[in-house]
Amino acid sequence: MPGTASPFTDIARSRRSPRRFLPTALSPSDIRGVLEDAQTAPSNSNTQPWTVHVVSGAARDALGTELLRAEEEGRTSPDFTDGYGEGVYLERSKALGASVYRARGVERSDRRGRRAAVRENLQVYGAPHAAFLFMPALGDGVRTAGDIGMYAQNFLLSLAARGLAGIPQTVLGVYVDTVREFLGVPSELKLLFGISFGMADPAAPVNTLRTERVPPQRSVVLHETPGVLDRP
Repeated sequence: MPGTASPFTDIARSRRSPRRFLPTALSPSDIRGVLEDAQTAPSNSNTQPWTVHVVSGAARDALGTELLRAEEEGRTSPDFTDGYGEGVYLERSKALGASVYRARGVERSDRRGRRAAVRENLQVYGAPHAAFLFMPALGDGVRTAGDIGMYAQNFLLSLAARGLAGIPQTVLGVYVDTVREFLGVPSELKLLFGISFGMADPAAPVNTLRTERVPPQRSVVLHETPGVLDRP
């Protein structure tokens, strides 16, 4: 019925990004279902501009080894720039980083521990599967990147609906040449980010982390839409 909360509300609001996974591989039917759900995402003029590479098993392990080698040798090769400016976005990023390290028991001064955390990131947090989301260079790329984002959200929510979990990882897009060469991806396709996925490890302290979201009152401006954000 219109106006009635649905199971989707619970799924969307309870979804989390774990940073430690169980090694158990997912069933082919679960992975296929997630990919089919993700494929229903809207896109600009129905271009469906995503090309997705999924790695598992020995391929995942081998790619992880190559990513660690690239990190050790400082061979970064991102397709896109990053940055958070000097305002609220930088503050939120720093707050998340501090929360993650705190949940892992890593002090700010612990350089070895912080680097170990980065390397776990490159090893997809022990997830049995990782999806790499590539996009073609269309125009300035903004609309295409938005399409990839909608695909990724479908992907993540489909995992959550099945009792599974995933985490988007932009760091996987920092070593694009390594990923592209390993997967045999042509240079005209750009890597936006990856998603590590599987079953979250319920015993991992870092997976108890719950990140804060600002209320809609701080990000939504209403025009002739009364009463929506009156609730505190």
